[in-house]
Amino acid sequence: MGALFIRRGGVGRDTRRGALGQPEPLSGPIGVPLVDLLDRVLATGVVISGDLVIAIADVPLVRLSLHALLSSVSERVPAPWADGGPL
Repeated sequence: MGALFIRRGGVGRDTRRGALGQPEPLSGPIGVPLVDLLDRVLATGVVISGDLVIAIADVPLVRLSLHALLSSVSERVPAPWADGGPL
């Protein structure tokens, strides 16, 4: 498997110690193995959403609204459906 490069930012950013013990912020992308990224995504879940509009001559003909939830299955987490079963 290949590595997927992501950038970290914001709160909780990793730092390295410089010559005088002062923290130096990391610069550039950080390599994260794809397996670790998938493990983290499935452990916490992720929502993917988007809209697709097909238009001709600036006249919208078709609009698709896409929403997906990716997460791991667990008996401790209740099903989002009313009867608790699959669709």
